[in-house]
Parts: sequence; C-alpha cells; structure tokens
Amino acid sequence: MLRRAVGHLPGTALPGEPGNVVLAGHRDPFFRPLKDVRPGDAVELTTPQGRFEYTVEDTQVVEPGRTDLLDPAGRARLTLVTCYPFYLVGNAPDRFVVRARQVASSR
Repeated sequence: MLRRAVGHLPGTALPGEPGNVVLAGHRDPFFRPLKDVRPGDAVELTTPQGRFEYTVEDTQVVEPGRTDLLDPAGRARLTLVTCYPFYLVGNAPDRFVVRARQVASSR
C-alpha cells in the first residue's frame, strides 16, 4: 500500500485526536520534500475530517528499529517517517523522522 499512498500507522491517533499521529511513506514519490524541513516550518495535513496545522519541532535520522518515536503523546502531535538517505538507490538503511506539534485545526 505504501507504494500508492502515505500510510497511517494503526494504533496511533487520527488527525484531530489527542496523541501522536504517525504517517509513513516512501521518500519517492511522497516524502522527498522532507529533506528540506527544518524546526519551525509549518506542515498542513488535510483529511475529510478537516485541516490540521503543525509546527516542526525536530528532525532525526534513526535506525529502523527505533520505535520509541512512535509512542503515544499527551498532546496532539504529528510524526512523519520515511527512508533515509534521500538519494540512495535501493533499500535505505535508516529512517528520517519529522516530529511536529499541532497548532491549529479547522473542521
């Protein structure tokens, strides 16, 4: 399924719910623009339930087994996960993780 779209990690919050919304996708064709994301940048997520705005807090390169970044959060946050490095041909050995906090929503 990730070959066709960005996927929502089952068991994590849905946009608009308190907790950690975790979305994963291949760097090609979906998440390559994340290479330019920096703390303070805005991220907008639009779903049939509404529009949700987030501010990037940090980015990290981690090993694939690093699952603690996917844990539930007490506040509304967004975690984006993709393969790293961005320009490697073939299977990527690491993951690029963007963590952001929700700052607004409209339904």
